[in-house]
Amino acid sequence: MRMSAMALQLVVVTAIALIGCGPSSTSGGPGPGAGPQAAAPKPQNALVIALRGEVPSLAARPLVPFSMALYPPLYLFNAMLDYRDEVGVTKPQLAEALPQLNTDTWKVFPDNRMETTYHLKPSLTWQDGTALSAEDFVFAWSVYRNPQVSASSTPPIGLMESVTAPDDRTLVIQWKQTYPDAAIMNDGTLVGYQALPRHLLQDSFRDLDPVAFSGLNFWTNEYIGLGPYRLDRWDPGVGMTGRAFDGYVLGKPKIDRIEVRFISDPQTAVANLLSGDAHFISDFILTVTEGQTLEKEFPQRGGGTVLYSPVSLRASVIQVRPDYVEDPALLDVRVRRAVAFGIDSALAVEVLSAGKAVPTNTLTTPRAPFYPEIEKIIQKYSYDPRRVQQTMEEAGYAKGADGFFTRPNGQGVRFSVASSAGPKNESEVATYVDSLKGAGFDVSQRILPAAQIADPEQRATLPGLQVRGGGYQILTYTSDQIPGPNNRWRGENRGGWNSPAYDRLYEAYSTTLSTQERVGQLAQIEKLLTEEVPVIPHFFNAEVNAQVAALKGPIARQAPDTSGTFLYVHTWEWQ
Repeated sequence: MRMSAMALQLVVVTAIALIGCGPSSTSGGPGPGAGPQAAAPKPQNALVIALRGEVPSLAARPLVPFSMALYPPLYLFNAMLDYRDEVGVTKPQLAEALPQLNTDTWKVFPDNRMETTYHLKPSLTWQDGTALSAEDFVFAWSVYRNPQVSASSTPPIGLMESVTAPDDRTLVIQWKQTYPDAAIMNDGTLVGYQALPRHLLQDSFRDLDPVAFSGLNFWTNEYIGLGPYRLDRWDPGVGMTGRAFDGYVLGKPKIDRIEVRFISDPQTAVANLLSGDAHFISDFILTVTEGQTLEKEFPQRGGGTVLYSPVSLRASVIQVRPDYVEDPALLDVRVRRAVAFGIDSALAVEVLSAGKAVPTNTLTTPRAPFYPEIEKIIQKYSYDPRRVQQTMEEAGYAKGADGFFTRPNGQGVRFSVASSAGPKNESEVATYVDSLKGAGFDVSQRILPAAQIADPEQRATLPGLQVRGGGYQILTYTSDQIPGPNNRWRGENRGGWNSPAYDRLYEAYSTTLSTQERVGQLAQIEKLLTEEVPVIPHFFNAEVNAQVAALKGPIARQAPDTSGTFLYVHTWEWQ
């Protein structure tokens, strides 16, 4: 192993020491002969959840864009027409059933337009007791399709021609074109389709300008949703509390109250869990290292469980807009390919995830059943300094006396690799920076505070590489998703890559109803991404959740397209 890996392991070992090492057993309960034990957290009404950070909205489709890295607690407070289970299968939630192709609930017309119909379950209400009506979805569509208010071009909203409600429980959606995912209104991200309470918002939407409407207290401390918990209180910078909603569509939660605390520091979160002051740690806080440490600590602390879910793509997005890129060399596809060969993703998987992450060259998880069709045609990248040098020399660059690549005029190639702050993100980027330097690139590490990474404009104008989570959806890299002043910096195509060929492939993929044809189109999309390299996928990281022994119900997820950690929170209970 290279010295860089040893150095990184030393950092990891130091982090373990800060948390505190326990016995070697990974049992979830007290072991025989264990030393003095802390009292096991006793079942109580309030479930205390550690959340990575404070979000600007509780809506499942917020009007103010923000990073999923903050892990918004969407499914604590919201419910939608459907949800995706732990393996990514779509199932009905507010709807009685999902539309079925070639039936009265999903019609395809000769001009390729479509119509889907949903029937709501009976007796549904908002958390304030007002009856839910199909008209609430009609109103929501009128909000979301306004480009001054929402990201109106993103699916599914951008593909809807009209939304009507023939009666209180029937919702009919007319589609502009064939759309194979028309039965999926909840895609596990922040751009799905949820109802909005028109009895609370329609007057404001009519009377206020878009900025004022987006800034209403409704979206934060006065939020009313359809989810398992109703917001009681929001203390800025501290946390939120909520109480069980009796009328939740899947049944009243078994735990009466929740308390969400904003805790970004993993050591603080672990200390709270081990002391019993917190009962569940949500996504993006813990690393695998801390999860393994907890497994060793739990036998002495009353027990507990650590869950590993390989669902979060880690990838490096490359800035390709001339107005923002810090080194024009990155505009050359040959240089981007060399950069891909110069990043040691395997080392990051080895050192940072203990092998629990799933390495990938694609946005599609290698665990997908159809992945062999993709794998056989894509360009693969693994750490290879010889390929780096060969590719850079073909592009006209050579190594200078300092071992770094330079142009013929002697000017060096210099760029940064950025990430949000936090031990696991910083360690990951340090690995990539180290391997890139070893391959001949003069690179630096850039750490962004939470406020900067939450700002969509600053996120979209980072000048070099940006290591990010999410972004696994192929929609992300379409030209419509390029953020800029004209769309209030909405969109996830942060590097600004614009490829007409990619847009055409995505258009075909998003309008084809045949599953077999779509797999072939997806393979071509992944092939183009690996050839043009606007993004370098590294691995699907294992999101680490931990819970006290007294809590029963949380489960690990096996696919990135799920409804998240709080998917079945209404079934969680105290043992």
